[in-house]
Amino acid sequence: GSFSVGGGRVAFTLTSGAHPADVAVVSLDGGAVRRLTNLNGDLFAQRSLGAVEEITFASSADGLEIEGWVVTPPGFDPSRQYPLILEIHGGPFSNYGPRFSLEVQLMAAAGYVVLYTNPRGSTSYGEAFGNLIHHAYPSQDYDDLMSGVDAVVARGFVDPDRLYVTGGSGGGVLTAWIVGHTDRFAAAVVAKPVINWTSWIGTADSYVFGAKYWFDQLPWEDPEGYWARSPLAYVGNVTTPTMLLTGEADTRTPMSESEQFYQALQLEEVPTALVRIPGASHGIASRPSGLMRKVGYILAWFERYGGPALAGGHGG
Repeated sequence: GSFSVGGGRVAFTLTSGAHPADVAVVSLDGGAVRRLTNLNGDLFAQRSLGAVEEITFASSADGLEIEGWVVTPPGFDPSRQYPLILEIHGGPFSNYGPRFSLEVQLMAAAGYVVLYTNPRGSTSYGEAFGNLIHHAYPSQDYDDLMSGVDAVVARGFVDPDRLYVTGGSGGGVLTAWIVGHTDRFAAAVVAKPVINWTSWIGTADSYVFGAKYWFDQLPWEDPEGYWARSPLAYVGNVTTPTMLLTGEADTRTPMSESEQFYQALQLEEVPTALVRIPGASHGIASRPSGLMRKVGYILAWFERYGGPALAGGHGG
């Protein structure tokens, strides 16, 4: 979001689950918002979008209220059962919201119900909510995410045997954590994750921040604490087919993190794949072509394990 103030008015970017950002204005003394542009009107006149619904649910950890959004496929029939994708944001100090997401809409168009949420640690809910994962990440944010899946499955239009999970960066950490703590998902795509907090401190560009903020001690002062919060520690529990997806030029979550998890999964004989994106940094979806490539890999992996067949050919 962005805004400018002048002449008694505020000009700002206006978005919703149904359209990307357009320019709108509103008077400083209140009044109706006036949308000035409709930049994608011609495109959306030729496309059907997934409907976006805001939901709230209680976390199984402690009853904390969590906000999320459910996107249903175009032509949605509530009497049917659909596969579900749980999409997890990065950060982890960031947020999803009632904003347009091309990635989510592409997933819905492929025939999935998509759930995205703001588990504890997300921004925009106040300082206390954001700091619930301070020196405790991953932790009860896992329970928040699983409670969201439970809430949507309970509505009856999701097939509990076709659940999928993906996320990037901080969401990649949580996706890797999830497959080490439950076998309820049919497949997972872990994008640009941290797998081993100690090796990440030794290789990432943000190591000073990580060492001083994510933990209260250095790795050699608390090796057990670092290991207990590393998804690699739980790889022996993983049975979920898991793809790793990372840019080769990523310095925030270096390729070596994905390589560790990939090789550990190979040793455990878990179906896995490692996708190395040449020349890509941490923002593997920063360009439209990169976003389409990322979603294409995710949907192809999920198709291999029971997801809807992709138009134009098989992903396997």
